[in-house]
Amino acid sequence: MPIRLLLADDHAVVRQGLRMFLSLDDDFEIVGEAMNGNQAVQLARQLQPDVVLMDLLMPEMDGVTAIGIIRKELPDTEVIALTSVLEDNAVIGAIRAGAIGYLLKDTESDELTRAIKAAAMGQVQLSPKAAERLMREVRTPDSPEALTERETEVLRLLAKGKANKEIAQILTIGEKTVKTHVSNILSKLNVSSRTQAALYAVRIGLVESLSE
Repeated sequence: MPIRLLLADDHAVVRQGLRMFLSLDDDFEIVGEAMNGNQAVQLARQLQPDVVLMDLLMPEMDGVTAIGIIRKELPDTEVIALTSVLEDNAVIGAIRAGAIGYLLKDTESDELTRAIKAAAMGQVQLSPKAAERLMREVRTPDSPEALTERETEVLRLLAKGKANKEIAQILTIGEKTVKTHVSNILSKLNVSSRTQAALYAVRIGLVESLSE
């Protein structure tokens, strides 16, 4: 089954370019386009895409707010934030809101496709420069609820960039069980995304760095 994508950007030329390029890959299916955050939320509810490519600076409702709503209502839909500036504080807000990662708009085409496919599998993948900035800016819970031994194992593998299927194979458990563990981890840590959970794993020394 192709990865179902929703494109959200207020610039028609950006959406057109993304559609033209991504449509060349049989692994992708563009199911909708949104020109503002409000429309992105409405279409996400209606279409339930696998991945949303979300611009951050849009009219009516900004991308960060839209990400938060989508992640809360549609936990199986992953969101990649798109931005033109790495230093934009909106990027930090996007990760807090639940985005699994972000891309700069000058990202190379092959890197874009890899990132989308990784997001669809629930993989946390951040560039070292991005991870370093996020480690400084994104707050992790000070007193989270204690994780079980199995949840800690899942968190460690998640922080190493493993997808649910890979985690299931390594721990010899079902993929649905992995999803349940991930959901419990996010709830106990009081975070909205795997990315935030992975950052917490680095901060407490569970792994040395993301995707190590």
